[in-house]
Amino acid sequence: MTTTTITNFRKNLFEYVRSAVEFNDVIDVTTKEGSAVVMSKEDYDGLMETLYLLSHPKTAGEILDAKNTPPEEFTPLEDIEW
Repeated sequence: MTTTTITNFRKNLFEYVRSAVEFNDVIDVTTKEGSAVVMSKEDYDGLMETLYLLSHPKTAGEILDAKNTPPEEFTPLEDIEW
């Protein structure tokens, strides 16, 4: 995460946005009134999808179960019928 002032952000807007998009950098822009965060649309969409999935208790439980499942218990990708 990169932190910068609003004045510096304005002066270097293109470079900060490029850094967010190309390198997935998250920019914390500080002002006298508080802070704002700039991130790529891709990162934002991923964050929103994660929040959506975890907001459903059943789905969150399934994700946690999968996380705690040993790799050898998973079905190999080549054995899955599409």
